[in-house]
Amino acid sequence: MAVEQPPSSLAYRTTGSTLLHPVSDLLGIPLDQVNFVACQLFALLAAFWFRIYLSPEKASSTIRHAFAAIFGIYFVIFCFGWYSIHLFVLVLICYGILITASMRNIHRYSFVVAMGYLTVCHISRIYIFHYGILTTDFSGPLMIVTQKITTLAFQIHDGLGRKTEDLTPEQLRLAIKVRPSFLEYISYLLNFLSVIAGPCSSYKDYVAFIEGRHIHMKLLEMNWKQKGYSSFPNPSPTGAVIHKLCITLVSLLFFLTLTKAYPVTFLVDVWFVNQASFLSRLFYLYIVMQASKPKYYFAWTLADAVNNAAGYGFSGVDKNGNFCWNLLSNLNIWKIETATSFKMYIENWNIQTAAWLKRVCYERAPWYPTALTFILSALWHGVYPGYYFTFITGILVTLAARAMRTTCRHYFLSSESLKAAYDVVTWACTQLAVSYTVAPFVILAVEPAITLYKSLYFHLHIVSLLILLILPIKPHAKRQSQTLNSFNNKKKT
Repeated sequence: MAVEQPPSSLAYRTTGSTLLHPVSDLLGIPLDQVNFVACQLFALLAAFWFRIYLSPEKASSTIRHAFAAIFGIYFVIFCFGWYSIHLFVLVLICYGILITASMRNIHRYSFVVAMGYLTVCHISRIYIFHYGILTTDFSGPLMIVTQKITTLAFQIHDGLGRKTEDLTPEQLRLAIKVRPSFLEYISYLLNFLSVIAGPCSSYKDYVAFIEGRHIHMKLLEMNWKQKGYSSFPNPSPTGAVIHKLCITLVSLLFFLTLTKAYPVTFLVDVWFVNQASFLSRLFYLYIVMQASKPKYYFAWTLADAVNNAAGYGFSGVDKNGNFCWNLLSNLNIWKIETATSFKMYIENWNIQTAAWLKRVCYERAPWYPTALTFILSALWHGVYPGYYFTFITGILVTLAARAMRTTCRHYFLSSESLKAAYDVVTWACTQLAVSYTVAPFVILAVEPAITLYKSLYFHLHIVSLLILLILPIKPHAKRQSQTLNSFNNKKKT
């Protein structure tokens, strides 16, 4: 089914630079998307130059901070023009909070201001000015900066406003004992490596990278010298960057072919809803959701490659002795496509955002952490009604999947054939459940989302509710653990 294209005046409307307008016309791609890709490719080249010519051995931390911040600010202005003022205003307001607020309340003030400003921008861009999705979407960088501002505030609060014994091991590791200078603050929030597409990283990791301690710090965390090595290596990220760029190219190819071939609008087409069978509609839903993934694979993997090219993102050594550069990876494509549980899927999708949600909400929520985390995630993403359909459904499906897994899984661990059959069935159920849950996130509007769920008879909602009514949330946990240990012991023998 052909999708009607918006008028060219809208399709190419942007507040950013028009320098690449001829390229946009030639490729038939909106100018804001061309600007985004151009900035990321330039950032990739700049990252290599940064690692080679502004390495910690050749340049001071001040110069590295300044270069990263200046280039990041330029990229934001190039892509978003006057819209970038929203980013700068939020950054400056929250710096004022950083230097004036008490350590007991810095995280609260920063969180309310950052999330409040982001929400107001979401509402104004979509509902007041009716910009929708046809104009430059400046909310992406604003969302990343919001993550960084709140992450920094909570980690300063942990370091200066809480007792050590009250912190979890991860909170203790990431706690910040000294307030950052203005240059360090600006560099962390607006550096060219992550200002456009992220990801959000911890302040301690970023400063260690700028100061040249990043790799050594990660090796020390894994007790490198205690394992018999006399000196620290200096691993090159080139191989990891090339690998990720290959994934980026493949993702781009799939995006340019699959997304146009399987339009999401066909899901709520009157003929399709009324004439196609239930199984056909369910299968097409799965195909459409698969076709919507490559753009995320492309953007997040390219962003990861940019950081790695600068020498940032080293995470240690794997069990085979290979150096790993996945500290900032935002997804694990293999685990996503082979996930056998809703939890496994979520844990490997938008990993850095999930880590942010865990650090600022899930671990700190006094009650209902799962529900509050889904609500925060929805608010952070925006105010499109489809987001709330997805996250409300997600809460229900997550709880039902947890109850089902803890109740039934141990019955299938007695033999490898049973476990293999269980894995196949749960893989299919997980992929279909995810497609069902995230469809409104892609559709965005209320009426099409309701039309879609009506056409599918709200089956997953009904099944999830029945599971929660019939099954307890966490039964047989001890028995499951004992059965799994027994099965593993059999495999060893």
